Amino acid sequence: MIDSSKIEISQLRLDYKNPRLSEFGLKPNDSEERAYTILWDEMAVDELMYSIVSNGYWEYEPVIAIQNNEDYIVIEGNRRLAAVKLLHNPSLIDRKIPSHILEKVTPGLLAETNSIPVIVVKERKDVWKYIGFKHVNGPAKWGSYAKARYIAEIHNNYNIPLDVIAYQIGDTNKTAQKLYQGLMILDQANKSGVYTFEDIQSNRIYFSHLYTGIQREGIRNFLNLKEATEESKTPVPEENLKNLGELLEWLFGSKRNDTQPIIKSQNPDLKYLDEVLQSKEGTFALRAGEPLTYCHELSRSSDAIFEENLLTAKRSLQKSRAHLSTGYKGEESLIKVAGSVAALADDLYREMETLFKARKDSARDSRMTE
Repeated sequence: MIDSSKIEISQLRLDYKNPRLSEFGLKPNDSEERAYTILWDEMAVDELMYSIVSNGYWEYEPVIAIQNNEDYIVIEGNRRLAAVKLLHNPSLIDRKIPSHILEKVTPGLLAETNSIPVIVVKERKDVWKYIGFKHVNGPAKWGSYAKARYIAEIHNNYNIPLDVIAYQIGDTNKTAQKLYQGLMILDQANKSGVYTFEDIQSNRIYFSHLYTGIQREGIRNFLNLKEATEESKTPVPEENLKNLGELLEWLFGSKRNDTQPIIKSQNPDLKYLDEVLQSKEGTFALRAGEPLTYCHELSRSSDAIFEENLLTAKRSLQKSRAHLSTGYKGEESLIKVAGSVAALADDLYREMETLFKARKDSARDSRMTE
């Protein structure tokens, strides 16, 4: 068992390299107030504070830190550190801490939490397996961007193969390779200048849009993407970097160009985008600024549209029939609508039957002449 010792919270600092904080755009030179504000706004620190004032500080899971001169950087347990520090000094953030928390803060609680248990390790590398298992594939999972950033740091900084990382964190679906590729795509765009982190419209990056999107055929072909198994730091060929910049702007918007992302939700928007990028006409319209739904309609084949509309009409009629006895009140106007539907259905059926017979005869004649 690794021993821990109590260290005063005045000596403990947040980890600006924490993948979850970087997901929300925290930079090395940002203020401490910004770091605590991100934790407060995005990571439910208030819930942890309420737990501490109600039940005391849980000392059986020490935070983990590395020494930095006279201070210590907490590399695991930033939420807990933020909760304790805000109990001691609510002015660390420009937010109103709820009264049901502050009214329970007592001198005894402050004295008890003036120092907390800390496991001090020599370097980050010493605990990457534990942190990776806990947050990438374990009980306290991070979001996809934080996972990808952590995996990339372990792989690139410590030269640990991705398959070894995957084994240590219990990943059996090659998720580590896929996350790594997604992050390398983002880093490649940033380094090449076709799309920078500062250009993202939101206050965070919805990395799952990119990570999920690059598993789809149309998006992969649009980028001419290398296989994830290659583990390349430049997965997109140079001649496709312009396409990469376009894709990221569609996914995340652009402050520079004052555009909003066209992906509002993965389902169905990401599917639509993938299908649009498989169509020259749809892609041209998308580049011209047309709405995604319009571009998607342009990209679809006539046979797909015909089948979908026919099946939709059938389902609608079945639903109307199910509600006939209670939904129809004898209105003459609806009788006329039903008559028009029946006439349309008859015309459609006759025309389809004629085409069916003609194509069947053509196929038979073709076989006979072979």
